[in-house]
Amino acid sequence: MLTNEPPWDDEDWDPTVYRYQQIAAWCEARIKDGRWPAKTVLSEVELQHYFRVGRNTIRQAFALLRERRLIVTLPAKGSVVIPTNGDVLD
Repeated sequence: MLTNEPPWDDEDWDPTVYRYQQIAAWCEARIKDGRWPAKTVLSEVELQHYFRVGRNTIRQAFALLRERRLIVTLPAKGSVVIPTNGDVLD
């Protein structure tokens, strides 16, 4: 489980920012503050349920996290938090 927080509802969203950007920012905060350390596997399905959004929204958020070099997505393995100190995943 990625979070013990209650799921988001309509009141949590900022209508002036795309949802995938808000999700990426939320995930980035958890990566940077250490709640999701390197090698944490991010579940698309779990995040879909948590945010009550579709798969494409989560995938757009993951694309932003990849651009920011916070995660890597590997075929048949999923999306994984990468080390922030320059180390590589095994």
